Amino acid sequence: MNALRRRYLHWRHRHQPWVRLLAPYHGEELVSLDLETTGLDPRSDEIVSIAAVPIRGCVLRLSERFTCLVSPGREFDIESIRHHRLRPSEVAGALPPREAVEGLLHWLGNRPLLGYNIAFDCAMLNRHVPAITGFALPNARHDLARAYAAWLRRARPTGDLDLRFDTLLAELAVPALGRHSALGDACTTAAAWLALQARRSTKPAVKGG
Repeated sequence: MNALRRRYLHWRHRHQPWVRLLAPYHGEELVSLDLETTGLDPRSDEIVSIAAVPIRGCVLRLSERFTCLVSPGREFDIESIRHHRLRPSEVAGALPPREAVEGLLHWLGNRPLLGYNIAFDCAMLNRHVPAITGFALPNARHDLARAYAAWLRRARPTGDLDLRFDTLLAELAVPALGRHSALGDACTTAAAWLALQARRSTKPAVKGG
């Protein structure tokens, strides 16, 4: 969200409780976010779990995490279950999507978000955020895949640009933690981000042919 749009929304919603989300962020935290969903179409699929973990002082603050199961309000197929390992019966009594997203917003505030292909997660959240706040999710976003691609182009300008999550983790020597669970992927993304920042602070190593 650009600065002009943010200022306009801040003025328009100045008397509303969610205006605090539009305030400039002056801290040093990032929040690593991951969603597990019934599919990959933000227009029709739904969230089944949410996890968010703060990064502060180059440390993953796991004890301050936000986690939530979400009832999608409908059945989902076997391929979805194989991916996130949640059965319909496990989320049937969970929070409805709007209530779960509202809980996340209360916890998150205006802190910036980090994710692997974060645009997808934000698109899924924005199925519900405007109905809660009156505007789309305004938080600044940092995308691990884009940051990794930028680093890789400098480190190996003639090499292949493979941005698959598992390839990225192998390159950064980061183990996958609880793969395909929201909390596991949020923690893994955070660890990869910290590893990437360490690489970016040193001279890139160039592999010989």
